Amino acid sequence: MKRSLIAVLALSAVLYSCKDNEVFEKEMYKNEVALISSDYHNTFKEVVQLTGEEVIGYVAASSGGTHPPTKDLVIGLEEDAAPLAKYNFAVYDNAEELYAKLLPKEKYEIMDNKIVIKAGQLTGRTMIKLRPDGLSPDSTYFIGLKATSPSGVEIKPKKSTMLYQVIIENMYASQAQNTMYSMVGFANGLATAANKQLFPLTRNSVRMVAGNETFVSKVPDIEKNCLILEMDEFNNVKIKPYKNIQVVQLDNDPMYPNKFKVEEAFGMRTNVFLLSYQYTIGNVTTIMKERVEMQVK
Repeated sequence: MKRSLIAVLALSAVLYSCKDNEVFEKEMYKNEVALISSDYHNTFKEVVQLTGEEVIGYVAASSGGTHPPTKDLVIGLEEDAAPLAKYNFAVYDNAEELYAKLLPKEKYEIMDNKIVIKAGQLTGRTMIKLRPDGLSPDSTYFIGLKATSPSGVEIKPKKSTMLYQVIIENMYASQAQNTMYSMVGFANGLATAANKQLFPLTRNSVRMVAGNETFVSKVPDIEKNCLILEMDEFNNVKIKPYKNIQVVQLDNDPMYPNKFKVEEAFGMRTNVFLLSYQYTIGNVTTIMKERVEMQVK
């Protein structure tokens, strides 16, 4: 009797083990599709150069499983604002002035509303045409996307949405990281020094706080304290007001000739602005002579 019971138990264990292995193998070989993004709120960062023209970006998807799919996997792609609403509340809570924004419709075009992962491959992608000129360097922009399954493809639930972030840069500054320049010079003839963050505006222009004014990342302060540096094809710099500041460019100082240049020494490259200008905020006028520089790769 005992032997019969042991045999039954052993057989049950073998059958259960086989069933468990079948489930494991099914999961292991399953071609589950996911939108490719980071684990941080399913964001994907696309850093684009400001060129004055359209820039090409991509949204990609990948297939899970041990082996590539044996047939084409097709998923739909829809725009969806819900992931951005969740992101803003999770990151900024009720501080709505800090909320990221949806990329304006006129700034992009998704070229196909589906992604195809070809048989035998693990990834597929679709193209996005981006028009980044005119975006504010003070805002965070996303395209909210959601994967759908019109053809019955299994989509990984945790990777079924994506926040596609568009980040702008030019050769002088980048929104991808704080572009910090060091400044040394003279304010009304007195030696001064500070660190300044430059912000990309267009292909050939950046925004910078004037003189040694304190940078505050609030719209009224930016409009009051900041100016624009615009470079021509010969690296001459034109200094203009960003908004409300009064600026007069001074072009008579050979030490600060309002030029941009790249210096190279000991294998290092340095972006350098040599600037001379007068600015007025309220009733206070300051004459600035400054060298603004940052090492670059």
